[in-house]
Amino acid sequence: MVQLVGILNLTEDSFSDGNQFLDLRRAIAHGEQLINDGADWLDLGAESSNPFGKKVPEDVEIERLTPVIRHFKSSGAKISVDTYKPAVMKAALALGADMINDITALQTPGSVDALAAKPDAAVVLMYSRGAGPRAETTERPYQTLISEIIDFFQRRIGELTKAGLSRDHILIDPGMGYFLGGNPEPSLWVLRHLEQLALLGQPIFLSTSRKSFIGSVLGKPVFERESGTLATELWAIQHGAAFVRTHDVARLAQAYRMWRAISEIA
Repeated sequence: MVQLVGILNLTEDSFSDGNQFLDLRRAIAHGEQLINDGADWLDLGAESSNPFGKKVPEDVEIERLTPVIRHFKSSGAKISVDTYKPAVMKAALALGADMINDITALQTPGSVDALAAKPDAAVVLMYSRGAGPRAETTERPYQTLISEIIDFFQRRIGELTKAGLSRDHILIDPGMGYFLGGNPEPSLWVLRHLEQLALLGQPIFLSTSRKSFIGSVLGKPVFERESGTLATELWAIQHGAAFVRTHDVARLAQAYRMWRAISEIA
């Protein structure tokens, strides 16, 4: 069964829903709606990774995350926290977070040590062509991208397991949108060849939701990318994604239920 991961951005400037859920009551209400819509996980992020996002101090990240994590853990929800900062990881895990989603693949010094706070926590390692914790709008080639991604994960997983991380707790995210290039071809290429990444033997965690490449292909602004998003999500599920991170859980949950009904009829 594919796990659906609902996006809950506690940010001022996320590209899709910045400043909508900084208020605690609105954040909790939205998170509860995502769970009611079928989310297996909530992915909480308190700093945007878009190319023009503001840097958020780690103490502010922790302040934003703390009451939301506490609320949802008290009701038994599974929580992922989207951060690359070791202090934020440590605080989130101490509050009960079940997974760390790191767009820098634990490359910030101290990240691996931070996970010691909860040795059984899962971790998402994301591939990015950028040099830091921000997506970039630079157009890039794509024909060698799959081998680049595979090489990166083979090397990074080897380094992390040598450092004491359990391979059983590692998920891989090949990155999408501006993390791969300002042009749509890199993201389309990864989706087209997603099954090759399954050969690494790790669960694939994927998020295409409302991203730039969908807007480029369809000529649609952020809030008119629902159909394009759903097409990419169902493609990803069919080709090996084990976790799909999305803004629109209700639409994906219904489509996935229908897709399963067709595929399982005997």
